[in-house]
Amino acid sequence: MRLLGIDFGFKRIGVAVAETEVGIVTPRPPMTASGALKRDAEAISAMAKREEVSAVIIGLPVEESGEEGRMARICRTLGDHIAGNGITVHLVDESMTSVQADGTLRQDGLKASQRRKLRDGEAAALILERYLDGQATDS
Repeated sequence: MRLLGIDFGFKRIGVAVAETEVGIVTPRPPMTASGALKRDAEAISAMAKREEVSAVIIGLPVEESGEEGRMARICRTLGDHIAGNGITVHLVDESMTSVQADGTLRQDGLKASQRRKLRDGEAAALILERYLDGQATDS
């Protein structure tokens, strides 16, 4: 099974693909956000179809209080638009994935400019890993 992970942002959209049979999650170059949620959902849907994924996993930014704020509502709406294109969508808590991704890239010795280019894809990969870890504990 293949899955597409999404770390949504207003400037860039982090993307990663998981190959669950072999346990490999691969960050991809980020998509440039269009500024229009429906247009971004169309672009993500087109990528999901090209990549022949079973589902799109969207990171849901839950606030420290556990509440869902404005960005979480936007991500839910994005998921609704993608689901409207006939694609299965799952949401997973993405708390701290960008910080964790940046820390990992920093440990790899990358400069800030290099980390900025890779952080979104790495965060999307972490979102997929969280989803897959949750699936393993659910069984």
